[in-house]
Amino acid sequence: MKLMILTKKKLIVMASCAVMAAVTLIVSLGSYGRAVEASASERKIPIYNVDTEDKVCSISFDAAWGDEQTHTLLDILDKYKVKSTFFLVGQWVDKFPDDVKEISKRGHDVGNHSDTHAHLPQLDKSGILKELQSCNDKIEALIGKSPTLFRPPYGDYNNAVVESTNGINMYCVQWNIDSLDWKDPSPQDMVSRIKKNLCPGSIILMHNGAKNTPEALPMIIEMIQSEGYKIVPISQILLKGEYTTDSQGKMIAASAKTENSSKSE
Repeated sequence: MKLMILTKKKLIVMASCAVMAAVTLIVSLGSYGRAVEASASERKIPIYNVDTEDKVCSISFDAAWGDEQTHTLLDILDKYKVKSTFFLVGQWVDKFPDDVKEISKRGHDVGNHSDTHAHLPQLDKSGILKELQSCNDKIEALIGKSPTLFRPPYGDYNNAVVESTNGINMYCVQWNIDSLDWKDPSPQDMVSRIKKNLCPGSIILMHNGAKNTPEALPMIIEMIQSEGYKIVPISQILLKGEYTTDSQGKMIAASAKTENSSKSE
């Protein structure tokens, strides 16, 4: 009788272990499935900066609301013989068509910043494309050419935003240095922040309606130039041909990535 009781205990233990093993296997298989799914839906990253050894960088301005500073900023850029990139919202284009023409006339990139400054990840692909194309059409009607550069409002994006942008032969461009001018820091604080983060291929974010931007801009340009950098529009800093972006958004030539992969092998 004692032997029979011991055998039953063993059977119970063995059954419990089997159940636990089965549960563990199911959980493991579920985790593996999610990992494969995550890999299959690779995250698309916009361009934040460019992989280059040349000491070049770009200054960009987002224009979504007012227009009080636009001509002042253009005059400052002219004084220093610097060309930049202006990302314009379609509704801003509607309000200030003459300024759109003036930005282009003075040799600056005119980029697309959506039509209504919407949170694009909240839209489906057709809604995203409508935001892009409506703004493109408005700009093209004024300056005779359609933008090739797009910056998502609020820097807010998902795979659909990047894919939609690239799908109509445009570059989705962010920034790797935020001047934080929209928070109204002092001009010197902006200069220090940009200098600290400046590197070859940097793209700097500023705005055409921030309180201290007109005062800070000459100081920023002089600092950048004193560091040996040339300031060019984003269209001139981007790499030509096929490219990829790494996990940090650095634009890398596809050929360079292939070469690096071959060396690592």
